[in-house]
Amino acid sequence: MRSLVSSRARAWSADRTAHLDDRGSGAGAVIIFALVFLALSAFVIDGGMSISKRERAADIAEQAARYAAQDIDREALYDDTGGPAPINYENCDARVKAFAAEMNLTGADIAATHCVAADAARVQVEVQLTYSPVFTGAFYGGAVVVHGRAVAENEVG
Repeated sequence: MRSLVSSRARAWSADRTAHLDDRGSGAGAVIIFALVFLALSAFVIDGGMSISKRERAADIAEQAARYAAQDIDREALYDDTGGPAPINYENCDARVKAFAAEMNLTGADIAATHCVAADAARVQVEVQLTYSPVFTGAFYGGAVVVHGRAVAENEVG
């Protein structure tokens, strides 16, 4: 009886070992590499978007500064023939916010966009731009805010 049980146990063990071959052993490695690839591609996509949004904020700031600097005091310009063209710097914030609204920025971004410094010769503008990362929002903690700054000077000549 003992030899019958022992031979059946050996047969079952041999049969079981034959079924436990290497098939499917690479699936775990493929899954891990796929997850690593997806994580890296998410950071590349969102990193590129971050760079793009920073450039867009700087571009909007340059255009807004030019727009604000184009508001010149015409009476002062006509009174001083050939002299400087003074900027109506009192209107700088209003013009910058109007330009930001034309660029379809969100309400919070329009409210945060402003003139940093302004006088009759030059204006300095700061623009805020908020965006949501596509894949890595959890790592950034939600929306990302970028700023762009630009200066425009009024030159006659």
